[in-house]
Amino acid sequence: MALPYLFEFWAMAHQLPPEGDWRSWVVMGGRGAGKTRAGAEWVRGQVEESLPLSPGRASRVALVGETLDQAREVMIFGDSGIMACSPADRRPVWEAGRKRLVWPNGAVAQVFSAHDPESLRGPQFDAAWVDELAKWKRAREAWDMLQFALRLGDDPRQVVTTTPRNVGVLKELLDLPTTAVTHAPTEANAANLAGSFLEAVRARYAGTRLGRQELDGVLLEDAEGALWRSSMIEAARVDTVPRLSRIVVAVDPPVTSGKRSDTCGIVVSGAVTVGPPQDWRVVVLEDASVSGATPTEWAQAAVDALHRHGAERLVAEVNQGGDLVETVVRQIDPLAPYRGVHATRGKAARAEPVAALYEQGRVAHLPGLAALEDEMCRMTAQGFEGSGSPDRVDALVWALHDLVLAPAAAWRNPQVRSLG
Repeated sequence: MALPYLFEFWAMAHQLPPEGDWRSWVVMGGRGAGKTRAGAEWVRGQVEESLPLSPGRASRVALVGETLDQAREVMIFGDSGIMACSPADRRPVWEAGRKRLVWPNGAVAQVFSAHDPESLRGPQFDAAWVDELAKWKRAREAWDMLQFALRLGDDPRQVVTTTPRNVGVLKELLDLPTTAVTHAPTEANAANLAGSFLEAVRARYAGTRLGRQELDGVLLEDAEGALWRSSMIEAARVDTVPRLSRIVVAVDPPVTSGKRSDTCGIVVSGAVTVGPPQDWRVVVLEDASVSGATPTEWAQAAVDALHRHGAERLVAEVNQGGDLVETVVRQIDPLAPYRGVHATRGKAARAEPVAALYEQGRVAHLPGLAALEDEMCRMTAQGFEGSGSPDRVDALVWALHDLVLAPAAAWRNPQVRSLG
């Protein structure tokens, strides 16, 4: 009968406390990855000892959820909460009027809402469990108040169970040398999840930034002052492609070649051409970029994308490679419809009018563009805030320039318009 409650026997690696001298343990994972169970079992491990009445390492615990209802329904009475994880001889008693749990050995856990940071002013604790920190609307105030209250015992510790979001308090916590982190995607806990749930969410969100955050448990950051924001990209998400009037493949060739070369940005986009060019809509269809490729390899990838999508043109930046870029492409397909373009402005300056198209709601994204979208959210007016070069973004910019910006500029020219 005791085996079901021996969590160390059943637990996955990300659910067990890390070794070492840490103050905060962050369990960061996707939806359903087993974070709540990890938090509940950690609290048990703090307040319990070998015998039901023996004092544990901690006796005054703070349980902080986004709201009181969520703390009660998830952290205490949820399917993976403290009550469900506790054997009968060690199960605490819930005192609803005082909003607290009391264990047979006298240990007490008080429940708090992150919406009311001031409620943490005054009490003191030797352990804390914080759930879904990244969702808290008043995260900064509530977190700070909890840190002041975590002052009892020789080594007060806390566990934070959360799906990651790009919020300052979580990023600062992760950067601290006293923070230990374990991580897992939703699939890590597949044995305890409905197969239909996994199938449905993967079909809907695989390859999207939202899927990487909510299912893979990856912390996705937008650079300060980014030209594209995660919310902007998620709003542009579509599942089906309308009838496209024109498709292009844009290429940003790397300067070097071989395994250590930069990524060759290859982005496929199509336009729905209704009315004058300034009214056109664009769908980004595929990020076919390749890394560590020779010129022949990236040229082959670009030509393959051209044929795969039935594109009208392959557009390639030739600032670095000059005529060599076209030569390599022609070696793969002598009849490929090709046009070289020269950059006269920096990457950030070229990207700004393309970002404006997103702000106007004129660009949509198919799933499967996560790497491109990560680069987009690190592109600012001052430059790229990520490592390396934003080659995927540069290819996207050239694609949308060819599809929309160049035709719109020509349309605004009265001489060009009269010839139309």
